[in-house]
Amino acid sequence: MTSIFKTQLSKDAANKKIIVVREFAAPVAKVWAAWTQYSLLDQWWAPKPYKIVTKSQDFSVGGTWLYSMVGPDNVPMYALFNYQAIDPGKSYDVTDAFCDEQGNINTDFPSTHWHVVFEPSAAGTKVTVTMSFASEADMNKLIEMGFQEGFTMAHGNLDELLQK
Repeated sequence: MTSIFKTQLSKDAANKKIIVVREFAAPVAKVWAAWTQYSLLDQWWAPKPYKIVTKSQDFSVGGTWLYSMVGPDNVPMYALFNYQAIDPGKSYDVTDAFCDEQGNINTDFPSTHWHVVFEPSAAGTKVTVTMSFASEADMNKLIEMGFQEGFTMAHGNLDELLQK
C-alpha cells in the first residue's frame, strides 16, 4: 500500500534540530496507541526487513522503552527511550539513545531529545516530531546513519497497521 501522505523532514542546523511531520489517516487515539504501546510499536517502528523486539516498556514519566532492532543477520541493535513528559493523547517527550541489552547508554552514538505532538487533522492525525541534539555533528551523524530513509519506511509500515 502506498500512502498519499509523505514524511516531511527539515533540518534547523542553527538550533541543532530535526523536525519531522507526517499525517496518518486514522483518529488521534489510534495513532497515539501505535506510538505508545510496545505491542503496536513492534509492528511498525523498524524499516523492513528489520523488526523491533521490545525487551521492556513502562510508558510513564520516568519510565523506559528498551528495544532492539534486529536485521536479516539476526544481530540485535539496542535502543532506549527515557520518557520525560507525557500529556496523554497530545504529546510526549523522550530522550532516545543507543544502548546495550541492559539499557546502558552507548556514548559513541548521539543521544536525542524528542518532543512528539499529536493533533487532529482533516486527514486524521498530524504527528510532529521535534528532535534536539547536543551538537550539529550529532544531528548530521544520525542523518548519515539513514534516519530519514528508515523513519520514512517505518511510517509506511504504520500506514499499513492503521488500516487493519
